[in-house]
Amino acid sequence: MHTPSIDALLALTATDLVAVNTLIVEQMQSDVPLIPQLAAHLIMAGGKRIRPLLTLGSALLCGYQGTRHLNLAACVEFIHTATLLHDDVVDESDKRRGRETANTIWGNKASVLVGDYLFSRAFEGMVADGSLKVLGILSRASAVIAEGEVLQLSSMHNAYTTEAHYMAVIRAKTAALFAAATQVGAVVAEKSATEEQTLYDFGMNLGIAFQLADDALDYSGTAATGKTLGNDFAQGKVTLPVILALQQGDETEKSFWNNALSGAPLEDTAFTTAQQLLEKYQTVEATLTRARAFGAQAIENLEVFPDSPIKQALHDVVLFATERPY
Repeated sequence: MHTPSIDALLALTATDLVAVNTLIVEQMQSDVPLIPQLAAHLIMAGGKRIRPLLTLGSALLCGYQGTRHLNLAACVEFIHTATLLHDDVVDESDKRRGRETANTIWGNKASVLVGDYLFSRAFEGMVADGSLKVLGILSRASAVIAEGEVLQLSSMHNAYTTEAHYMAVIRAKTAALFAAATQVGAVVAEKSATEEQTLYDFGMNLGIAFQLADDALDYSGTAATGKTLGNDFAQGKVTLPVILALQQGDETEKSFWNNALSGAPLEDTAFTTAQQLLEKYQTVEATLTRARAFGAQAIENLEVFPDSPIKQALHDVVLFATERPY
């Protein structure tokens, strides 16, 4: 059976990705040694580079022959990395991708300030591109991501967060950058408004699918995913598996969720109890089913483009996002 992966996209964009990585290293340099040191800790930590890959892939899908997409892919990665640095401070995380977080090593203040630096470098890159349209798309995405983070913060430790609120959070904090990353590929290729909108929709649907699957992984993942089980739960994040279990739970179960997500110290058995309740109501599988539905919409978005290796590679990325090992 064909195992979904991002390998085909990596192969088709390999030369471009080398150029993007070179740009990233160049642009995170500074006369202040802590900046490249701290930035490199996260940027070079072996992440999949999915967002910049989507910029490269969408430009290739649109037949773009120039080089503007390279700089913009680097901008996308800087925006993403800046948000991760800030997120780890907000979430008080001590691990990311199995390594100590920057805030654990260098402290919160340094992480926030280097995140600010990377945002600034992203905006310098957008200005260097020279397109007000591109600047508008990526700057708007940056603002929406920040709104999503604040929206999530407002629902932390609230067991009665609604599904609509949760979906608004993931559209903003995750899917907005996926959508912008794919949209700018169409913009640099000067494609029609219809194709541009289609690629925006593709990125949005893929981003939602990706985050839904990620939230399911928090309760059912394996070490192979590089994700630490129970992070969201420990931080009091109310994600779809929990929301669906709460909707179906009895009063005792609702009381458990209320206490467990309140921010009070957790009992050693709390996460196991949470997993058992999610299993009882099969809400991890329900979340993955929802992820696959958004993934199917993303695949449908690609149908307006002629068949090609890059179209198939982007199709595989969607399947990879929703079928990672659990």
